[in-house]
Amino acid sequence: MSVLKGLFSLLILALLVLGVLFVDFVYKTYSVAPREVRTDAVVVLAGGRGRVEEGVKLYREGQGRLLFLIGVDPLVKKGELYKGKGGENVFLEKVSRNTLENAIYARDLITGHKVSSITLITSRYHMKRATLIFRNALAKDVAIYPHPVDSQNLKEDWWIHGGSFKLLFSEFYKYCMFRFFFMLAPGELRPLPGGY
Repeated sequence: MSVLKGLFSLLILALLVLGVLFVDFVYKTYSVAPREVRTDAVVVLAGGRGRVEEGVKLYREGQGRLLFLIGVDPLVKKGELYKGKGGENVFLEKVSRNTLENAIYARDLITGHKVSSITLITSRYHMKRATLIFRNALAKDVAIYPHPVDSQNLKEDWWIHGGSFKLLFSEFYKYCMFRFFFMLAPGELRPLPGGY
């Protein structure tokens, strides 16, 4: 009987810790605010509504000398996403299909163009995981400035919208999995010194 009580207490404690960590994750997700800062490159993780438009806007405003659109559909041409002056500094990456691949393929562009700071654009709910993966994929001296884009999928009062809660919990789970991976294998994704 005492073993069952101990296991039950352990389960309750684990659920409490999980709840606190989840609430902290949600708080930080909503707290991230874009900063107006000029960086070497604006890096957009394509795929979510409003992301590419926001990246193009920042690039046109001069907040980055380069624009990297990562994870673009292979059938899309540059002229469909960007028209006008400055097109020679806009690069489309069309191979990656998930956040981990986004970071790896973006790393190659970032390293190849000697970029030392980026504005990272993705949806608000995705920002913490994307920043974590990019932080672990890029060289330590590359500064990352998160620039979240709000989407209709994520409501302000997330606790009463099943879709928002599910989306946040799914992101929290994936974030925790990557956090755990990087604890076990720090620097696993970083470029090798002297090459990429």
